[in-house]
Amino acid sequence: METRLMYIELKSGYADNGPAWVGLVTFSRTKATVYFNNKAFKKSHGTSSNFYDIETREEYWISGVKKNGEDRHWAGNGKILIDQKVINEYLKITGDEKIDKSRFEITEINETRDKRDFVEIENKIKE
Repeated sequence: METRLMYIELKSGYADNGPAWVGLVTFSRTKATVYFNNKAFKKSHGTSSNFYDIETREEYWISGVKKNGEDRHWAGNGKILIDQKVINEYLKITGDEKIDKSRFEITEINETRDKRDFVEIENKIKE
């Protein structure tokens, strides 16, 4: 499975101020499903989202990180959680020397769920 550094933001109930993360996501073989932070997201076409959580149906915006570091929507605010394991990769992309702690909070994201759990969830939804 392919992995990539991405920006993830919860849109449901928050507009442009939802909790947000920068972390390593894993794609399914078809790239129709994204796995991150013990969640599975499917592609969608919401008004301000492009993925939804298959369990909660909450809408998310998931995209590659921007070189200029301006990942959050211009109208949004709030700190972005960044996984400590990806800080060096993020800094290489943005060209920054260090993490701006006024915009980011360093966290640890541990994937503990088996991806096969999500297949079961999707099959139950289809029944």
